[in-house]
Amino acid sequence: MKHATAPAPETSTPEPVGTPRAVETRASSRPVTLLDLEPRTDTFLEEALAGLRRPSGQRTLPCKFFYDRRGSRLFDKICELPEYYPTRTELGIMREHAPAMGRACGRDAMIVEFGSGSSLKTRLLLEHLPRPSACVPVDISRAHLLEAAETLADAFPAIEILPVCADFTQPFHLPTPRRASSRRVVYFPGSTIGNFTPAQARPLLARIADLVGERGGLLIGVDLKKDPAVLERAYNDAAGVTAAFNLNLLVRMNHELGASFDLDGFRHRAVYDEVNGRVEMRIVSLRPQRARVGDEAFEFAADEVIVTEYSHKYTVPQFAELAREVGLELQETWRDPASLFAVLYLSQQRGRA
Repeated sequence: MKHATAPAPETSTPEPVGTPRAVETRASSRPVTLLDLEPRTDTFLEEALAGLRRPSGQRTLPCKFFYDRRGSRLFDKICELPEYYPTRTELGIMREHAPAMGRACGRDAMIVEFGSGSSLKTRLLLEHLPRPSACVPVDISRAHLLEAAETLADAFPAIEILPVCADFTQPFHLPTPRRASSRRVVYFPGSTIGNFTPAQARPLLARIADLVGERGGLLIGVDLKKDPAVLERAYNDAAGVTAAFNLNLLVRMNHELGASFDLDGFRHRAVYDEVNGRVEMRIVSLRPQRARVGDEAFEFAADEVIVTEYSHKYTVPQFAELAREVGLELQETWRDPASLFAVLYLSQQRGRA
């Protein structure tokens, strides 16, 4: 699971044009400038309909739309659950190895964070970066992004914080910091890369390689392969927070798209698929029923599954080979003592930019 933006169709998309706007709130003593490229509501509708039009048994919903304000806050709660090891494990790696990560990123770097979340890990990184030129948190949830950006701006007054509300699976503009940077480094924490199949991850990693350019880098969290029982407990917590997070996608569709899902007619289930090496987040219909989305009606059989998210697990060599195919070379690996999770630093190979 991730603070994710979800898999996107592998098509050529023109770069969007955003309009920066200054945003001030009482919660922050420093205003931040937002580059607002938030996806349109009709994009949400189009992608939801595309997934639901698939044959029964193959239906999907886009997990990037988990992250409205409520969904983002539910995910923050998931990160604190005893069963959900990735966040605390990655934080432990960051606390121990952030100085080495800062050295790998280098002096005067511009940090571009994909999926800003609550930015706890970002703070650990920024504290150990040698004179960063700027930090650019990128997230699909505007409200949550602004809260995180304002928190960073207050905590790091010497660093320019330039939030971008965007779907990072699609091309987007980067703001220009006031102080020139020596390189760009994408920081991609939280194992969000696992939300993509390898076929989808490859073009995303290629876009990251192009974004950072020659001498640029990628600091990325990767959830490692492990006992399936550990994985299934992590995504089916006893308190039901993950269930609420998953089903919030239907709540959001009812509210924003005028859909008619009976929220008592569906439940959450997560299972590990050993063949594909991934956890599948599912919404399961409890009975035969119908729901409208937009102008279309959809029939669901009892026990029919809608897949909302994949979370692929890797070995370090598997991920390094995937990244190498698009010009990113593994330089450093940091992992916890139990090898549950790893943070990798990869650099752009010469001549690709």
